[in-house]
Amino acid sequence: MSENIEITQKNSEFTGLVESLGSNGEGIIHMNGTVFFAPFTVVGEKVKLRALKVKNRIGYAKAVEILTPADERVRPKCPLFTKCGGCQIQHMRYGAQLKLKTKTVQDALRKIAGIEWEVPLTIKSEFPYEYRNKLQIPVGVDKNGENVIGFYAERSHRIVPVEKCPIHPDWAEKVISVFHEYMEESGVSGYDESTGRGTLRHIIVRDVDGCFIIVAVTAGENLPHADKLCERLVKHFKIFSLWQNINNGAGNGVFGDRFRLLSGKGVYSAYECGIRFDVGPNTFMQVNRNVCRKLYERVVRAAAESKAKTVIDAYSGGGLLTAMLAKTVEKAYGIEVVEEASACADALISANKLDGKMINICGKVEEKLPKILESVNLKDTYLVTDPPRKGIDRETIKAILQSGIPNVAMISCNPATMARDIGLLTGALTEKENGELVKNPAYSEYGAEGYYKIVSVQPFDMFPQTKHVETLVLLSHKINQ
Repeated sequence: MSENIEITQKNSEFTGLVESLGSNGEGIIHMNGTVFFAPFTVVGEKVKLRALKVKNRIGYAKAVEILTPADERVRPKCPLFTKCGGCQIQHMRYGAQLKLKTKTVQDALRKIAGIEWEVPLTIKSEFPYEYRNKLQIPVGVDKNGENVIGFYAERSHRIVPVEKCPIHPDWAEKVISVFHEYMEESGVSGYDESTGRGTLRHIIVRDVDGCFIIVAVTAGENLPHADKLCERLVKHFKIFSLWQNINNGAGNGVFGDRFRLLSGKGVYSAYECGIRFDVGPNTFMQVNRNVCRKLYERVVRAAAESKAKTVIDAYSGGGLLTAMLAKTVEKAYGIEVVEEASACADALISANKLDGKMINICGKVEEKLPKILESVNLKDTYLVTDPPRKGIDRETIKAILQSGIPNVAMISCNPATMARDIGLLTGALTEKENGELVKNPAYSEYGAEGYYKIVSVQPFDMFPQTKHVETLVLLSHKINQ
């Protein structure tokens, strides 16, 4: 198709030059007034494309052929790359991935919050592959009714069958093989989302320093022939526990409310940065231990440099970071809503000789944080937040602003919600009565009176080969500068 003809029809083919990359790692191509997004392309490449959807001058296209490959392009390790939705940028050299994630964070701050900030290069992972200590994989049936274990295709719940995955260690391949054999032997069927029939919905595995917590998520009350599953697992794993989680809901949530221990210990211990910590089947643990160590050490150093005597760790998970902080200050509070995780954090206290120095509170951050802020000396208190992908809720943002606590460290796995929350804390964004967020025209490079000012922004590559990035933002209250 000629490039001089307006491209509005589905399946139209054209040739374009990739000018930049979007936040999801997709190539951006301008063609005759339309902006096209094309996954799995690299800046500078001349690409033959097929239009998949065009509306209001925004289009989505598929790369049919890479006519002029960029120097940053590499051959993906995974044969399922572009089919499985797990990785988005495995076709890029690792250095280019780090630059992309830096740009993603910088663009989010500018576009969402209106904040111009020069973000440094993303800190790398020492292991770009085989870094994940957690496997979370859905189980279902294909169009022929056969069991399938794999990962979802991008933007769908169609399961792409997977036998091994290069961002997981070898043990993941063994788990998948064992469950295939068990399901065939025991007549256990995968869950069909369209009909609500079937038994096995997900398999979740955590590697805790060589001890494996394996969870079979079922749609019903029973996991048939669980003894046969254990017999197969014991051939490959020396130390493991097998749990059943019952999830009979119709939503997209992986876990239901009920867990049953079928075999092994319920909780295992691990060591990180001199801290012994416990992990259960529903305890949050960063998936990349190498990068987690770099991130947490940076947070502990920032708190120490502030000369804080007290630290509050909001969204504290299993308490590892809280314990690391407690080692360096007089008292550290951890706030976590998941009961199991909070119980694991409690176990850290005596195991690490932190009695009287570490206090864990189980509950919602928006309810517990304001009370703690009222009870401490704010001038020598440091706040750490590590919220889920949805970010910090508005009530917590308001409580932080009202307190004027001098220093805040925000850890985020979602650049978009991070930029929103930073915008609110710095005054770059304001909220209307109807809840709409708008950019504050009074905000400038000098910040806004009565709000926080950014001290530093540092991305960490917690998730190599994917579009995702972890970011640490340090904030200081202008009144206290």
